[in-house]
Amino acid sequence: MAKCTAVIDIGSNSMRMAVFQKTSRFAFHIIHEVKSSVRLSENAYRNDGELQPEAMERTSLALGEFLSAARSFGARKILCVATSALRDAPNSALFISRIRRDLGLQIKVIDGEKEAYYGGLACANLLPRMDAVTVDVGGGSSEFTLLKNGKVERLASLNLGTVRLKELFLDHDDLKGAIRYIDEALATLPPLETDSLIGIGGTFRAITRSLMKKEGYPLKKLHAYTTDENRFGALCDQILEASSKKLKSLNIKPDRFDTIKPGALILQRIIRHLGVRNLVCSGVGVREGVYLGDLLRNAGGMFPANYNPSLRYLLDTHAIHSDHGNQCARLAGRIYDLLEAPLNLGGKYRSELIMTAKLIPIGIGTRYYAYQRHSHYLALNALDYGLSHSQIALISHLLLFKKGHASSELLPKNSYEMLLPDAQTLDVLYTLLWLSHIVLASRLNADAVRTDYAQGNLVISGENLYLAKEQMKNIVLPANLTVTFTS
Repeated sequence: MAKCTAVIDIGSNSMRMAVFQKTSRFAFHIIHEVKSSVRLSENAYRNDGELQPEAMERTSLALGEFLSAARSFGARKILCVATSALRDAPNSALFISRIRRDLGLQIKVIDGEKEAYYGGLACANLLPRMDAVTVDVGGGSSEFTLLKNGKVERLASLNLGTVRLKELFLDHDDLKGAIRYIDEALATLPPLETDSLIGIGGTFRAITRSLMKKEGYPLKKLHAYTTDENRFGALCDQILEASSKKLKSLNIKPDRFDTIKPGALILQRIIRHLGVRNLVCSGVGVREGVYLGDLLRNAGGMFPANYNPSLRYLLDTHAIHSDHGNQCARLAGRIYDLLEAPLNLGGKYRSELIMTAKLIPIGIGTRYYAYQRHSHYLALNALDYGLSHSQIALISHLLLFKKGHASSELLPKNSYEMLLPDAQTLDVLYTLLWLSHIVLASRLNADAVRTDYAQGNLVISGENLYLAKEQMKNIVLPANLTVTFTS
């Protein structure tokens, strides 16, 4: 697979491109994104589905500039898929031939089930594992994927989209007709039994962004944000009744003003039809699904067990100086297993502790002095995939080491405290993490250190532990724990 790959998704309303760069076999990050509201389906539904010349011209111009941007990053592979707009239009072949002739770009038109599969594949790999139905409301169609045990189980696609609904009904003030059209379409869905819905696409993200700002949510991350149907539905009600001025005050962007209301109406009816209670926002969709379909084509479409591409990307890019983080992770895991019961951890947070230990060195590549603060920033902003917001907040916060302080003393004001465990648990995890770091101060291999526990005392044995003993004064231990070093 090319190291740098561009993926273009031509939708009915918007066209988007993401440029992905690999850092190792399965690890990657996005180095460029661009969107254009080309409205390829504009006025098509009023004209027997035919793409209109103005819309095709806009899309062609934007595609040309997308390709220039992709090539500027050295993308040697460009994957372009088109969804409802081109699969529905009787004159789509004319447009596809024009783009191939003028721009040298091959557009692959995918059917509704393939579109649903790509969205589901992205969510299955890049969100925390959950049983849920993914819903992608686009301009011309809506796609549904049932995820069970982390895998794609069932696919469905309906001719139900924001531009379609707007032009057929809402432009004519036919709200009842729009609701009837939506409900009749939803009645044809196969059973999708689940309590959780994952929202994909611009409409769901726009409403989520508005909700997060309204609540003063502490993380600036749409991906994996979780809410419930009552809060989401109440905001949809406000959007449906809002003037343009009110939409702006709800933090809806002007380029969404004409499609946000049909989108909110469709989502409301879907949530009602499915009876879901938990809603999760996905920051990934068809583009990431197309990329992962290519990246993981020889791996069954899924990352290996316990593999996190964001974590691996950070290690590939920022932890290239030594193996210290991996050694800390091994030792921290052993210490956790010894102290889990006496410190009342209840089997929780072990995986987060291990991941944090691996990330200890990432800030050093930015600047050694205050590298803990740099590690915290990188983790908080670049841990995007496969983790909940609570996990991201915990991992990032544990990296904020400061000599002689407890973790709870380092909480930034007005920040992510609501996402963290209680202060006592936080301080215990903080102690285990930085104890492993200090024990390996002379860059020992974790196998060279022995650990035992008895009656409130952790005994650490091995050679070359002078620096570790000296630095123990920097660690704030729980009241019921002592640490002894022996040769």
